[in-house]
Amino acid sequence: MTREIIFYRDRHNESPVEKFLDALPSKAAQKAVWVLQLAEDLDRIPAKYFTKLTGTQDIWEFRISFGSNIYRIFAFQHGKALVLTHGFIKKTQKTPLEEIERAHQHRIDYFKQQGAPHE
Repeated sequence: MTREIIFYRDRHNESPVEKFLDALPSKAAQKAVWVLQLAEDLDRIPAKYFTKLTGTQDIWEFRISFGSNIYRIFAFQHGKALVLTHGFIKKTQKTPLEEIERAHQHRIDYFKQQGAPHE
């Protein structure tokens, strides 16, 4: 295993990305799990599936296409781990700013819960 995948949990122990994955149709969820498995197993995740969002400090996005839908899962790095914040179905060309801000807020909260400074 190259890296660990961690699901962000809020102060109520709820995981937005877990809820997102649970709500996906089964075949789309299987593909999402397959992409996340690639992230765990490969030294370098193909850019087709994982890219850094421009203009962000440390927010990355998993891209999962299935059928006519495009699913996104945001993440950030913590050591060798990738912490998944939340997911959504992308309906426009541009990533909605509110989704990026949500990922930033989850990142800040995660590091506060860890007692570690966030960069």
